This record gives sequence, C-alpha cells and structure tokens, in this order.
Amino acid sequence: MRPLFRLIALLCLCLGYALPARAAVTITFWSHELGNSFPHAFFTLRGVPDAGGAPVDANFGFTAKSVSPALLMGPVSGKLDIAKPTYVAGSDAQFSVVMTDVQYTQVLKLVDAWSEGKPDSVYRLGDHNCVHFVKEAARIVGLSGLDQPKLMKKPRSYLKAVGAANIGRVIPVGMHGKAYLASLAPIVPVGAISATSASAATAYQSATATLTQPTSASPR
Repeated sequence: MRPLFRLIALLCLCLGYALPARAAVTITFWSHELGNSFPHAFFTLRGVPDAGGAPVDANFGFTAKSVSPALLMGPVSGKLDIAKPTYVAGSDAQFSVVMTDVQYTQVLKLVDAWSEGKPDSVYRLGDHNCVHFVKEAARIVGLSGLDQPKLMKKPRSYLKAVGAANIGRVIPVGMHGKAYLASLAPIVPVGAISATSASAATAYQSATATLTQPTSASPR
C-alpha cells in the first residue's frame, strides 16, 4: 500500500500545481515622476477574465492632446495615453487589485468614456487630469479614501495615500517598473488551465482505479 500512498500524494501535488489561483484581470496603479514629461498616473490591466476570453495586457492613462500654455487657461482636448513598454518599465507600480469581471467591464467603459472625442475626453489641469482618471478606476474597484484635494496634481503622493487608506483591500507593490514586470508570471489562458486540470484529474482517477483493483495476491 505504501507505493499507492506515494503515488496519490504525488498526483495530489500535481493537481495542486495544475489548479492555480482563479483566472481574473488585475488592475495595477502606477505613477511616473522622472524624465522630460509631466508627473503621470496610469493603470495596467493584466490577466484573463473569469468568464474566459483572450488574455489582457494593456495600460491606460489620460492626458492633454497637446502640451501648450492653453493648459493653464482652461479646458483643452484630452486623449487616452497608452504608454510604451519603456515608459512603463521606468515608472513605479504602487498597488494592485484583483477585479471581478463586472469591475473589469466597468473599467473598460471608463476607458471608452474618456477616449478622444467622447464627452469625458476634455482635459482640465485642475479637476480632470490623469490623477482623476485613475481615481475613477479606483472607485470602480471599490477603494475608499479617494478624495485627496491637495494631491490631485501629484500622482505618486496620491496613489500612496490611496494605498495607505485601503490596507487589506489592495495588494501592495511599491516596486520600480522594470523589477515588477520581471516578477510577473506568464498569463495562462483559462482554457489552458482547464485542460491541464482535467488531464491531471483524469490521471489521478486512472491511477487510483488501477492500483486499488484486487490482484491474485490480494486478500478476497
């Protein structure tokens, strides 16, 4: 019986690795302070929806369509800001939240509403900038402590304040982008997870069925 127990233990271990944490899209909030550009806040979306579908790996911010003195005078045209990989790697990941599919859908609606040409695409330095954009995403995923009037032009300080106000509800990151991105595991599609789990379960059932069948040497 000892070989049977060993095989069962091994297969259970394999099943454990074949059943990782549930698929979901994670939103990570980022700040960027250095370089020739303005301080900036944005978020990344990464993972696979619980309901299945294509893997998601994208980033979204909000900025003025063009940088000019008009920014200081009043509203100007805004647009979504999709950062290049080098920009993301040079930024700082502050904290993450694992979203439900409903929250993920709502964040995508937010992205659409603030895209160029939509009513919310107007950029106002004082009350409709990149920090306000991530603030709305944070509201969608259920965070609190979002009203920080003195920090709405300070991306890093704002996100650190929100993270501190939501201990236990966010996953602290606090890493430079290059190191954080290097720490991420590959995104595994839901179908691949299901197939792996099913194969492991079938192997477990077959092995236990075979090893527990009586043999000529077994007592009747």
